[in-house]
Amino acid sequence: MTPEQEQALQEHIQAIAKILYEDTAPEKLTSLAGIEQAVRSQMQKHVMPKVGVFLSKRLQEQQQDTNGD
Repeated sequence: MTPEQEQALQEHIQAIAKILYEDTAPEKLTSLAGIEQAVRSQMQKHVMPKVGVFLSKRLQEQQQDTNGD
């Protein structure tokens, strides 16, 4: 990862974290265990499905490029 990519990633992570924090009930953020559970739940619900769809589409595009040659 280039330094520019790392910087962009960090900025996006901070933005995502802020949004997910605002969408999490405060009582879930009172212990490390609660924070871990809230983060895992939010990531599984909102972030990972989108990453999975993106990667799946990229794979399909690569396969079409390979088959189209």
